[in-house]
Amino acid sequence: MAETEILIGKSATGAETLLLRLANRHGLVTGATGTGKTVTLQVLAEGFSNAGVPVFAADIKGDLSGLSQPGDGKEPFLRRAREIGVEYVPDRFPTIFWDVLGEQGHPVRATISEMGPLLLARLLDLNETQEGVLNIAFRVADEQGLLLLDLKDLRAMLAFVAENTASLGARYGNVSAQSVGAIQRQLLVLENQRGENFFGEPALEIADLMRTDRDGRGVVSILAANRLMDNPRLYATFLLWLLSELFEELPEVGDLDKPKLVFFFDEAHLLFDGAPKALIEAVERVVRLIRSKGVGVYFVTQNPLDIPEKVLAQLGNRIQHALRAFTPRDQKAVRAAAETFRQNPAFRTEEAILSLGVGEALVSTLDAKGVPTMVERTLIAPPGGRVGPASDQERQAIMAASPVRGRYDRMIDRESAYEMLQRRAGEGAPPQREAGASGSVPRSGPWGQPAPANPPAPSRERAEPARTRQTRSETERIVTSVATSAARSIGTQIGRAIFRSILGGMTRR
Repeated sequence: MAETEILIGKSATGAETLLLRLANRHGLVTGATGTGKTVTLQVLAEGFSNAGVPVFAADIKGDLSGLSQPGDGKEPFLRRAREIGVEYVPDRFPTIFWDVLGEQGHPVRATISEMGPLLLARLLDLNETQEGVLNIAFRVADEQGLLLLDLKDLRAMLAFVAENTASLGARYGNVSAQSVGAIQRQLLVLENQRGENFFGEPALEIADLMRTDRDGRGVVSILAANRLMDNPRLYATFLLWLLSELFEELPEVGDLDKPKLVFFFDEAHLLFDGAPKALIEAVERVVRLIRSKGVGVYFVTQNPLDIPEKVLAQLGNRIQHALRAFTPRDQKAVRAAAETFRQNPAFRTEEAILSLGVGEALVSTLDAKGVPTMVERTLIAPPGGRVGPASDQERQAIMAASPVRGRYDRMIDRESAYEMLQRRAGEGAPPQREAGASGSVPRSGPWGQPAPANPPAPSRERAEPARTRQTRSETERIVTSVATSAARSIGTQIGRAIFRSILGGMTRR
């Protein structure tokens, strides 16, 4: 097998591979519970890593963390290697652990402003009227130069809106105290689910997801999602935000010999369950356009029907594990899955889907001309890393040696909307209207992130960590992270405005 390919497994006709230069045409891994989807995901992640491609993947059950440790050569894997005709070589892969809750990995954060009103409305499960009020809060913050970084900033901004309903209603439409109160209650629910851990600074830098190690292998970033799944809406919203950040920050590169990053979206049905039409349209357009940034997106879910048709049409590389047809909907899913493949006259695809064993799948990838290959019944190759979770001690050892250790571990609270509004209230000064009061404020990004208007510089007292026993190098890392985050808040305005024009203002439909 050439170095330009990733081995997926072996079929009756030979090795089934994934061409690296077409891996940014995205993909789909589906199958019922217990049929081997997680192992297939691990095989793909290891293949990309060996090819020098960084990987980001959510670890729903904790099993994916095992690829950070060498495989233990269990007999089923040795037997599978012999069947396929490859040598089983235990291996461990460079790994960075992340965790929105900050317990099983480095904390992952985003600012309220970066998230934007559309994604926040989705996260908070707001109705159209409440979403409109949230958009007004973002607009007023834009006009008055108030940074929205964390949940207390958003709470303070909503309180300001509630206190000024008469003047704001005359300019933006009716703003009811009931709608503001409903949003505040939803924020309380989010806080009770520890969602406040996600909002703040230092915000995640995309460059830290696109690392290679000294041997040139791609680093696998694993998001600990087993506890995050207790709040599936936060999980889906976070991954949507990350996808949008990738699109906004990465330059156009066209077709490369291999992707710059591969993004695995496990439990993908959570992304689309109950999602408004505007959000589904946003996902479809980002998936279609992000391949030109060198990013491949792979959805992992149980049922192909979980993915909207327009999104499904963008997924060129497909691996289908067994499905069970116990209900009419299950039977429809089997037929739908079978019809998406280029048929093989050697067998009936629909029957094969029902009879696949564990670790066996139907595989169809894009050939050198970008045409889907004929579907083949394939034995999936064994992974080199451990199949099963890493222990707590192993996880801590990986984190202690992490290249981002100390960069995100401490939250920084600099001056933003909460502090500025408190100071105004103390001084009794009326709010000053900033540029943009009479016109449309630029709102960029697919999820409606605002472009801050002249954000204030961080106060020295809040931006600098207390002078305790921290070393100078750690202090510098923290301050650098804050400064970079502040610069990003300003510097992405132009790129996001351009991106918004490309998407045609879809977030306001």
